[in-house]
Amino acid sequence: MEAKKTPKADLESKRTFFIQVGLVIALGLMLVAFEWKTYDVEKMDLSSRQVETVEEEMVEITQQNKPPPPPAPPAQTTLIHIVEDDVEVEDDLIIDAEANELTVIEAYTPPAVTEEEEVSEVEIFTVVEESPSFPGGDVARIKFLQQNIVYPQMARESGIQGTVYVTFVVERNGNVTDVRILRGIGGGCDEEAVRVIKAMPKWQPGKQRGKPVRVQFNMPIKFTLAG
Repeated sequence: MEAKKTPKADLESKRTFFIQVGLVIALGLMLVAFEWKTYDVEKMDLSSRQVETVEEEMVEITQQNKPPPPPAPPAQTTLIHIVEDDVEVEDDLIIDAEANELTVIEAYTPPAVTEEEEVSEVEIFTVVEESPSFPGGDVARIKFLQQNIVYPQMARESGIQGTVYVTFVVERNGNVTDVRILRGIGGGCDEEAVRVIKAMPKWQPGKQRGKPVRVQFNMPIKFTLAG
């Protein structure tokens, strides 16, 4: 019997080729299988979430009224005295522009300061060699206060009593100035203490190095109600 297949349709001759192609495809699938990565899928439950409400903090804004800046101080005017060309001006300081290292310069001698210039007229002492004293001493001072102090009616009715501390300056001529209250008790007692101190006669001034000076003096005045 005569065969009807053509030689071109015979696949036996191409078996080796198909086997090689199959092996290549199988090897490729194996490589893809080894390199394939999988990830765990996380399931999110949106129904269990709660919405949190964050309250905004209200900050109170206050308006600060700043005081206006102080006025600028008045400009100081410098007076310049113009003299004629023929008037000789005495200079205490002489500058020699031609001086060199061989020029002999006289040593500067400062002017002598007298004892009166050392003590300023406005200086107030708190501790001196001789303290100021009331004419007649402390006994006369206490007697003067007792005879001249009038207990204020407001303090008497309110039952106010205590010690008023007064400070003042005894001037070089013995006058009492700059009377101030260091610590008061109110009820009109502070004003009465200041009034009596200002009414005092001249004191014996304090002395420093044998000369009268201004001295700060503190005095307590006690107000007591009779029982």
